[in-house]
Amino acid sequence: MAGLATWRRPRVCSAEPGRSLSLSVVCARIDVMSVTESTVQASWARIDAWLHAHAPASHALLAPPADPAAIESAEAELGVRFPPDLVESLACHDGLTAWANIFPQQPPLPVAEIVAHWRMCVEIAGDDPDLCEPKAAGAEPWWHRQWIPWAQSDGDAQVIDMRAGPQQGRVGSTAHDDTGSFADGWPNLAAYLNEVADVLEFGGEVGFWAPYLTTRRELWWSFKGETELNGDPLTPAPTIATA
Repeated sequence: MAGLATWRRPRVCSAEPGRSLSLSVVCARIDVMSVTESTVQASWARIDAWLHAHAPASHALLAPPADPAAIESAEAELGVRFPPDLVESLACHDGLTAWANIFPQQPPLPVAEIVAHWRMCVEIAGDDPDLCEPKAAGAEPWWHRQWIPWAQSDGDAQVIDMRAGPQQGRVGSTAHDDTGSFADGWPNLAAYLNEVADVLEFGGEVGFWAPYLTTRRELWWSFKGETELNGDPLTPAPTIATA
């Protein structure tokens, strides 16, 4: 697709024992793109480090970086340029290698599944005004072609809104049986990833969701105050202060 930004080689994002992450590598250029990169990479480094230390079973499911060619192909098929924070997130991890509840709401998708879910929703919506047009002023449709489903599970997705305007890049949600909503979302993916990292390190909730550890040392997000999962105990996720 003409005019797409040049893909830059993915950089190391995981914080591993014996290896320090130098953010100076990220900030090679002082512009919006590099600031977004440093924010996203720093958030992923914090998430990776927390998972490595406390939830190794979940950490093992993080996929390697996305193929640059796959990013370019996806942008061409969707007809929309991926926002810099999504590009940089995919340069850290191309989703997961298997389903896991390691993020509030839905797990991140690999590029191929972003395309597959987008294509399915576009085909279902078609030209049906009940699905591709809002039912009231200020409301959202069931689906819009310029939404990028960056995370998804059971037909419900977190989407990045790439419609032109001051709110471009915001993160909201869609449901398989309801319309989209950005009322309780985030201004961009970088802000969402930073909030997830903050809650893992310092405690609290992301929206309605709080982090726990299962007996298998997996990260599990659920409502605040939960004590068990399928009969097994859930332990509140450790923070920097409690670890």
